[in-house]
Amino acid sequence: MMTALPLAVDEQAVREALPALDVRGALTAMFRALASAEAVQPPQTLTLFPNGAGDFITYLGALADAKVFGAKLSPYIVTGGKPIITAWTALMSMETGQPLMWCDAGLLTTERTAGTTALAVDRLARADATRLAIVGAGAVALAHLRHVAPLRAWESIRVWSPGLVNDDAKRAALETADARAVASASIDDCVRDADVVMLCTSSGTPVLPRDALTKPALITSISTNAANAHEIDPAWLPEMDVYCDYRATTPGSAGEMKLAAQHGWSADKLKGDLPSLVTGTCGKPGYERHVFFRSIGLGLEDVAIASELYRHLTGDRTHAQ
Repeated sequence: MMTALPLAVDEQAVREALPALDVRGALTAMFRALASAEAVQPPQTLTLFPNGAGDFITYLGALADAKVFGAKLSPYIVTGGKPIITAWTALMSMETGQPLMWCDAGLLTTERTAGTTALAVDRLARADATRLAIVGAGAVALAHLRHVAPLRAWESIRVWSPGLVNDDAKRAALETADARAVASASIDDCVRDADVVMLCTSSGTPVLPRDALTKPALITSISTNAANAHEIDPAWLPEMDVYCDYRATTPGSAGEMKLAAQHGWSADKLKGDLPSLVTGTCGKPGYERHVFFRSIGLGLEDVAIASELYRHLTGDRTHAQ
C-alpha cells in the first residue's frame, strides 16, 4: 500500500497502475539519454549467498533528465523445488538525496523486460517479418507477446513450452493475449520458418536447438539471473550478428557471451546495442545469417519504469522522463 514519502508500493498497487504506464516511451527516452551521456549505467553486481543458498543481483542507474537514481535488488533463492525470485526497487531524488519510492518490482521487471525486447524487435526484425515464435508460456512470455504483437503484421504466432498443449489454462491465457497465438507440439514446429524467435524462459541452459531454424532469423534472449545462465549454445555466437541492450555492461554479465570467449567470440564483435539502435548510429542486420539480441536487464530500465510509476502515482512531472 502507498504511504507518505517514500511511497511504499506493493504488487497490487503496481498491477493497478500498469495499464497507465508508458513503458515504451520511458524506455526509448532512457536509451536515448544513455546514448547522449545523460544517464549512467554501472555494471550489475552479483553477490553469492553463503553455502550455495542462491544469490542476488544489484541493478543500478542514474537518469539526469528525470533527476532520479536508484537500485533494484533481485534475489535468486535456492529451495528444494522451484527457486524463489523477487525484486524490489528503490527510487531516489538526485536533487535532495531523499528516497521517493520503494516498490515491488516483480511486475515492473516483467514489463521492462518485454518492453526492451520489443524495442529490439522493432529495430532489428525484417520490416516484412510475418512469422513470430515464442519459447515459453509464462507471464514473461505473455508480456513479450503483448508488447511485440503490434510491431509487425504477424500472420503466424506459435508458442511452445513443455506441457503447453495439454495445459488448458495456459492455452486459454494465450488466446486471450492474442487470438493468433497457437500452441505448438514441439519446439521444432514452433520455430520452423520463423522470422523472429523470442526466448522467454528461466532456463540456465540452452533451449533452442541450433538446427531447428530453417532460415536466418532474429533470436531474442533474456535468460535468468542464475550464474552464467544462457538460452542458446555459446558456441553459436561467432556465427551470428550479435546485438545487446548495452554493450558496456552486457558482455560482462550475459552467460553465453562470457562462455563464448572459449569459441573465439569477443565483445568487440558486437554489431550494436539499444542506445545506438534507438539513435540510428549502428548498422542494421542484412540477414545473411542469424541475428541474436541479448538483454540482461539494466538498472536504468528499472529506474526509468519506476520513475514512470512514481510520476503516475503522484502526478509529479519533475521526476519523469
